[in-house]
Amino acid sequence: MRLGFPDRVYGLPTAGAASLGAQWAHLRDVFCYLESRRIRMYRLSTRLVDALAEEWPAGLAAHRGEIDLLAAACAAQGLRLSFHPHTAVALNAAHEEQVHRSVGALVVMAGVLDALSLPAECVIVLHAGGVYGNPAAARERFVRRYEALPLAVRRRLALENDDRIYALADVRRIHDACGIPLVFDNLHHRVHNPEGLPMREALALALDTWPSGVTPKVHFASPRTEARGLGTASRLVVPRWTEHSDFANPFEFAEFLEGAAGLPAFDVMLEAKARDLALL
Repeated sequence: MRLGFPDRVYGLPTAGAASLGAQWAHLRDVFCYLESRRIRMYRLSTRLVDALAEEWPAGLAAHRGEIDLLAAACAAQGLRLSFHPHTAVALNAAHEEQVHRSVGALVVMAGVLDALSLPAECVIVLHAGGVYGNPAAARERFVRRYEALPLAVRRRLALENDDRIYALADVRRIHDACGIPLVFDNLHHRVHNPEGLPMREALALALDTWPSGVTPKVHFASPRTEARGLGTASRLVVPRWTEHSDFANPFEFAEFLEGAAGLPAFDVMLEAKARDLALL
């Protein structure tokens, strides 16, 4: 099992300038940091996508040498990389302009993963989007637009259950219609599970959607229970049960893994606000 964390690296200086060259250089530093901590899984920042989108696809050709070095590092370190775009990237959006922008972002993300010569396990994790007053039509619209995507994009996509609209049973219906693999999120399942599926059963349903030979991935987070603003702050912010905590509760994590005993092996993206510090 590989453990990973998303985006920001507290053990490194911030990325600094948003230029494309600066983003590739920062990524090289991130890979060195991951190797020094023996971390084999990492979620790439969408800042790289933002920088690339301004000069796509010429930006890849212009930085081919740097990309080749990064690809070699990924292979040598056995890194599993991924993207998790913002919720504005929605295939079932009601407005075609938002869908157009979403597809453009996915093309860039898939292009980065392909340029780094990454295997099929390196995916782009999506949320299904909204329901727009008609859940069945929204699911059908996602499936139709997913199937219309270029193969290079489609083969990189995975779908995650969320904490408000699309429970595990809902995204499983989408998988059954188009075959997209599912990323199980434990905290989302705890707060949005109208079917009452037990945690192990829900996890097993998601793991079963991945292609043979590709290790599934899951998201794990503990809910925030601490109030923010204690001490010298004048305003106290009470936590919400959907918020990610700064660190993962180790006993919850141990119980989650014990509950998964006997299921297919999977990797875990740790979604904690303290990022690499939480993982370490």
